[in-house]
Amino acid sequence: MIWQDIIIAIASLLFTFSLLGQVYHGFQRKKGFILLKTSGLTFLGLYAIAISFFTLSLLFSAIISTINATLWLMLFIQRIIYAKA
Repeated sequence: MIWQDIIIAIASLLFTFSLLGQVYHGFQRKKGFILLKTSGLTFLGLYAIAISFFTLSLLFSAIISTINATLWLMLFIQRIIYAKA
């Protein structure tokens, strides 16, 4: 395990904690607060970064980035679903 993997994973984990509240808030209020362009481009970019981390054998960073990307995907889906509600 290289030290860069740990640092990237820890920093990404902080982003995960901040996103959890936003996703929960969206489900609770039944509103999509984040714009489609913002959430769409972010989750696509984070999945690409996760794949890159995986190919570099930065396993922890890849896992946390995948979790972050999935949370952003949830925000994207919230925006689509709740815009119709």
